[in-house]
Amino acid sequence: MAGSILIVDDEEDTAALLCEAMQRRGYTVETAASGREALTKLRTLTVDVVITDVQMPGMTGVELCAALHERHPDLLPIVLTGIGDLDTAVAAIRAGAYDFLAKPVKTDALEVAVRRALEHLNVKNEVRRLRAVADRELPIKGFAGNSSALREMTDMIRRVADSDATVLITGESGTGKELVARSLHELSSRKAAPFVAINCAAMPAPLLESELFGHVRGAFTDAKTSRSGLFVQAGAGTIFLDEVGEMPLEMQVKLLRVLQQRTVRPVGGDTEVPFEARVVTATNRDLESEVDEKRFREDLFHRINVVAIEVPPLRARAGDVLLLANHVLEKIATRSGKPKLEVTSDAARKLMDYNWPGNVRELENYIERAVAISDGKEIRAEHLPPKVLQYQSARLEITTDAPAEMITLAEMERRYVRQVLASLRGNKTHTARVLGIDRRSLYRRLENPNAQIPSTD
Repeated sequence: MAGSILIVDDEEDTAALLCEAMQRRGYTVETAASGREALTKLRTLTVDVVITDVQMPGMTGVELCAALHERHPDLLPIVLTGIGDLDTAVAAIRAGAYDFLAKPVKTDALEVAVRRALEHLNVKNEVRRLRAVADRELPIKGFAGNSSALREMTDMIRRVADSDATVLITGESGTGKELVARSLHELSSRKAAPFVAINCAAMPAPLLESELFGHVRGAFTDAKTSRSGLFVQAGAGTIFLDEVGEMPLEMQVKLLRVLQQRTVRPVGGDTEVPFEARVVTATNRDLESEVDEKRFREDLFHRINVVAIEVPPLRARAGDVLLLANHVLEKIATRSGKPKLEVTSDAARKLMDYNWPGNVRELENYIERAVAISDGKEIRAEHLPPKVLQYQSARLEITTDAPAEMITLAEMERRYVRQVLASLRGNKTHTARVLGIDRRSLYRRLENPNAQIPSTD
């Protein structure tokens, strides 16, 4: 079982003998004369096992074990202690050592300890691999459904979660954009660090700048003490800028510089402060159209749109509506301690027919309402709001046989374009994609009712 070893001993002869013995047995071996040197080497060196003496000048072997446990938790230290020095051995195990051997150590016994450590490491790595495979098969927490649109989105979340790339999450209000951002954080190696979220539409530019970048004492009237901003407070975690499309242009310029330089300058300060956090943004606006209309900076758009994740509207996930409703009912039952209510077939039909302009948030509200007014046994159609019960799908229909009353093909096209645009909540980029045309052709069509939609053949 080949592996790599770092031997740490201030006695050069001892280190050389152990190195030669382990190399003869097929291991890759490096040496270090002190604990400090070992930690320095491990910045660039990858090893499986560290064999360390205890009594060394400067950092002891026990202290090295503690440092390895903190900085390199996957490494397995083996400590060499003096005969009868049981207290030191116990201290080393508590500090993170995997095993200990009494000196003078026999090379056969050392190899057995190394092989046992490598077997333990292999089992640990296999468990981690199997857990990762299982995690990929399980649905992401908070998302319920089996639709292809949802599967595509969750697959993208898993693929980019552990990347450092900036992510732009797009989607209508109520689709769950913050849930996507939190999933990116929870599935990444940053999950132990903070997840910090801020709504960019909720405050004016001066206050938003102070919240994001911090301020120094005396920067403005109420700045009685210095305060670090959210970019710094997020540490090595994730900062989530929700509704970034609502950010004033003056703040867009400052955010662009922050993303380019990876530093922030507190309000009133003159020192640049670096930050480590991954940046995730979200918007319900069509930012490409906002760029065309000079309401959003094009350079900032490209900076935040490194990875794009589109959250599908609920109407594009028709097959998920009942699963989501059942998920909400389970949460309500858990919270209230009462049995979960069932949805009758007539209520289910109405839920599936509705187009859900408010998306998942609207569904959750209506299910909560239905539970509140039900008799506690089941959810029936009568428990749903009138707008759900009375909803009828909009369709282009020919309702006359009289030629004089029929509309032209151009008028039919114009109505269809506007219907698609309305159903997509005014998002011109998505509308153009559905129609199979570019956005400029869409603009021309909207400006000129007589313009023909170009053929895509």
